[in-house]
Amino acid sequence: MWPAFSLNRPLLWIGFAGLSAAVWLPFAWLRLAATLLMVLGLYDAWRQVRQEHQRARLGQDALALSEDGVIITDAANRIQAVNPAFTRITGYSAEEVRGRNATTLAAPRHDKAFFDRYWQALKSTGRWEGEIWNRRKHGDEYPEWLRVRAVADATGKVSHHVCLFTDISMHKARERDLRRIGFEDPLTGLPNRRRLQDLLESRLRHLRAGESLDLAMIDIDGFKAINDGLGVEMGDRLLGRFGQRLAQHVAGGVVGRLGGDLFMVIRTTTFEDHDTWVAGLRSHLGEPFELPGNSLRLGLTIGSCRALEDGREASVLFQRLESALYSAKRHGRNHSQRFRPALDVQDSPQLGLVNELRNALATGTQLELHYQGQHRLVDGALVGREALLRWHHPRDGMISPADFIPIAERHGLMASLGNWVIDEALAQQGRWRQLGMPDVPVWINVSALQMFQGELESALAAGLARHQVPASQLGLEITESVLLDERAGDISPRLEALRQLGHPVAIDDFGTGYSSLGYLKKLPLDKLKLDRAFIKALPDDLADAAIVNAVLSMADGLGLEVIAEGVETEAQRDFLIAAGCTLVQGFLYARPESAERLERSWQEEALVSGVGGAGRLAAEATA
Repeated sequence: MWPAFSLNRPLLWIGFAGLSAAVWLPFAWLRLAATLLMVLGLYDAWRQVRQEHQRARLGQDALALSEDGVIITDAANRIQAVNPAFTRITGYSAEEVRGRNATTLAAPRHDKAFFDRYWQALKSTGRWEGEIWNRRKHGDEYPEWLRVRAVADATGKVSHHVCLFTDISMHKARERDLRRIGFEDPLTGLPNRRRLQDLLESRLRHLRAGESLDLAMIDIDGFKAINDGLGVEMGDRLLGRFGQRLAQHVAGGVVGRLGGDLFMVIRTTTFEDHDTWVAGLRSHLGEPFELPGNSLRLGLTIGSCRALEDGREASVLFQRLESALYSAKRHGRNHSQRFRPALDVQDSPQLGLVNELRNALATGTQLELHYQGQHRLVDGALVGREALLRWHHPRDGMISPADFIPIAERHGLMASLGNWVIDEALAQQGRWRQLGMPDVPVWINVSALQMFQGELESALAAGLARHQVPASQLGLEITESVLLDERAGDISPRLEALRQLGHPVAIDDFGTGYSSLGYLKKLPLDKLKLDRAFIKALPDDLADAAIVNAVLSMADGLGLEVIAEGVETEAQRDFLIAAGCTLVQGFLYARPESAERLERSWQEEALVSGVGGAGRLAAEATA
């Protein structure tokens, strides 16, 4: 900032000596030599001053280019100089703050103890670094990351302080959005399923003598009819008000939304009034909900249980709540059912499917993979397909994966089911390659059970060798629950090994579970799949728009691709294009179809286009 001129210049002193001696020298040539030495000394001094000024100018130019704000204060903390970034961040010009004490810029969020610790650290170590809140010229407060260093003079006394700060308000906002994605239901703001499980485990650990937990799982009867009759927007509004009323009624308890129209309540109590409590929930929630143009009374189906009486582990209590709720639904809905041990064996019709699922796995005739295309936004080109498992039951017809996947996990069938999916997807890939269909990756879902049971790698290796398909053509979608399941251990080395073999890896349904930046930073990943829950209300929902922008920005910083699921409208597509998303999956582009139907469609298009046209389609799809 200021040039430091040094008199330690030999040529300068020789020149002065020559000038002094010139008047005493007897010969002209000696006086000329002395004069020449003086000229050389003066030239050296001028060159030094010029270099110092050039260095100072370069330093000032570098500070002007910096995106971080810089403040230089004297020993009394009075501002001496600032850089242009300071003005951009705070709104103050250099003239407005010069001579002011730097502490006058601080927001009134920090007490005297904070500044005492600040000055103590600065005096003892000569530096301080941390987060501090400041105030801009127009009065709004913002967080900044501040680094301060004391500068001492030649005697060792502090003469100046150099402060470097970064505005982290955008970073804070993104942290809040990502925390909301990980812990909150985006519609109601209540804890989501993962957060509810954490809270239940915490309450179980901290139960005192004589305390119990009352738990209830509440399902709104006929909610689909409400959505169909009044519209999705009105249905979402009803869910929000339902959650608010439930939270107000259970003051001091925990209320969360598990998904759809399913809510959960946890209450710590010392009273033996479980049935009365459930009846009170039903009575309070049975009061009319006033919506624009409508007054609705809701029917409710409630399953309940009590800890520690009905279980001591969160997973067991969740299972028993679901058993009680399903039993209540079987009794005609608008009914309450408390868990009883017999429900684990007799009253759950889901258990009747276990043997039939085993038969389906043994024969392989009822299971089928459907495939949904993944497309590039810029030109709509096909870049991949997701394999979706379907079960055609001979008596009950199509059974949803949401119904039979939990059964497979609970009864130890998930590894076999996952191995069947791997083999079937690779077999289909091999057939498509022989037919000359577009050579794009197929993505399969990998469960936590496949990871910790240790059969995933061997099943993949055997399938790739059997069907002669390169590993790059089979992508692995890992759910967020896998990242947190302690049974799977540290999966980072395993995922890295799979990527080394050529398998691309993605996190599925990002945002619906416990999304952690720590995991995203250290795990070897290629893609994030943004859950459809954040897409369906775009572009009108400002909260979802902010979350999508935050995830895209974060993924860009981490070098990850983002694929948005559930894209169904052109408005959603246009918003994602503007936001910088590159890949999408949804009904706007393609619905899930069987392999047979995909082959037939491709063959029909190939007949229309001719052999050359088929080759062109394949080339475009892999471009």
